Amino acid sequence: MKFLDTLTKVLLIVGGLNWGLVGAAKFDLVAAIFGAGSALSSVVYILVGVSALVQLLMLARPTANPAVVGTR
Repeated sequence: MKFLDTLTKVLLIVGGLNWGLVGAAKFDLVAAIFGAGSALSSVVYILVGVSALVQLLMLARPTANPAVVGTR
């Protein structure tokens, strides 16, 4: 489960940086690397979206250890 958590966080960072570049500089890094509209670009975008769903589900999941959630 830790691997899945780490992988999805990395993909969300990639997606966030890509959207930041799109918003700030009108530059789509994923499309520049894999080609605009290519199958590989679509796979990356799908993986980022699935990662967001996985992280959302992990965030909503109740935890047995309240110290993990952080009560500060």
